[in-house]
Amino acid sequence: MDYIALNRALWNARTEVHVGSEFYGVPDFLNGGSTLKEIELELLGNVQGKTLLHLQCHFGLDTLSLARLGAQVTGIDLSDTAIAEARRIAESLGMAAEFVCCNIYDLPQHLDRQFDIVFTSYGVIGWLPDLDAWGAIVARYLKPGGRFVIAEFHPAVWMFDNDFTHVQYSYFQQEPIVETEKGSYADRDADIENQSVGWNHSLDQTIRALLGNGLRITDFREYDYSPHDCFNKTVETAPGRFHIAGMESKLPMVFAIQAVRG
Repeated sequence: MDYIALNRALWNARTEVHVGSEFYGVPDFLNGGSTLKEIELELLGNVQGKTLLHLQCHFGLDTLSLARLGAQVTGIDLSDTAIAEARRIAESLGMAAEFVCCNIYDLPQHLDRQFDIVFTSYGVIGWLPDLDAWGAIVARYLKPGGRFVIAEFHPAVWMFDNDFTHVQYSYFQQEPIVETEKGSYADRDADIENQSVGWNHSLDQTIRALLGNGLRITDFREYDYSPHDCFNKTVETAPGRFHIAGMESKLPMVFAIQAVRG
């Protein structure tokens, strides 16, 4: 199974929907807004003047939001449609940003320098079969003393079926999860249908992938809410804080890690 081709087709189709969706709020961004959330901003801190590599950047709104904070940004993503859109938005705004289209594991064939910060967020590692190789990529692109920041949906969330009625997958799921997905989390009525291939990764796998590649974890946090309304059966308990109805404050929904390359 060519998971890269299948997932690229999925994200190409989604990008065409996402650019015009209310979920992503492109008009607000074009008018000077930011798509970054409190969780990642707290860990990233001051990025002014820092070189920053954004892994799995989709069509670049978070990447360009970081550029607005003064970072010198490079974004990479699997989807050629998404990267083309990211470049178009950056050019339309006259923003300095570099975007690279490739599978994350192939990045060394396309980019040969190191960064002060490597960043990734929300719905990213579930598309990757090998977290040890991912950790090696993170370490490869960090300068000595550079920081890695990830804000990601908690693996406990991915144990459930899409409607959160029962536990469908093991926390220690080993096999890939192949699904046919209709619509998108950003527009559930979108007229698209694609096959996807994903993997559930425990916190143990994620942490060991970083430690095993020479990174030192300096901060770890868990949150009982999602800052994005991208799941079924959500309730907004405070502005920008979404819980699964009936599981408020009971289910971890996001985790965040900061790690430093020694």
